[in-house]
Amino acid sequence: MYKKFFDGVIEVITGPMFSGKSDELIKRIKILTYADIKTLVIKPKIDNRFSECEIVSRSGLRIPTFSARTTQEIKYLFAQNNYQAIAIDEIQFFDDEIVSFLDEIANKGIRVIVSGLDQDFRRKPFGSLPNLMAIAENVTKLQAVCSLCKRAATTSARRSKIGSQTLIGDQTEYEARCRACHNL
Repeated sequence: MYKKFFDGVIEVITGPMFSGKSDELIKRIKILTYADIKTLVIKPKIDNRFSECEIVSRSGLRIPTFSARTTQEIKYLFAQNNYQAIAIDEIQFFDDEIVSFLDEIANKGIRVIVSGLDQDFRRKPFGSLPNLMAIAENVTKLQAVCSLCKRAATTSARRSKIGSQTLIGDQTEYEARCRACHNL
């Protein structure tokens, strides 16, 4: 069935660490670029694992980006140009104000594409992403491969004992796990 949407939509890409979220986001940004849709690309300043001025996927894809700390900084960047779309990686690291801002600009006809973790390492809702999923027109939930049993992984397990919800890390700090292996 063909569905015709309003120009302003919210698309969410989510899943555990190592599931290809950044790859999928970069693919969608490139499609917008090919279609000459002027897109603001943002990542959180806190995430400097691979680069401060690019979104970098584990498969090696890269795309230039602005870094921001707050929704206010994103609003400022967005107001500087006549953007038709906005793409944000690691959305879970932004404050709760991001949900109302993205809903507001989608209502004005702006395409919104975000990627990030919907769950923390305890399998609890993470940041603003679950609230964005609730108002999104499209949610893509990816899976990784469980590091223990090799089944489909839907969660990220922290390897260290640090208890705070936010710990920027990669393969030395986290593993992808299925539901059964996460609960071990």
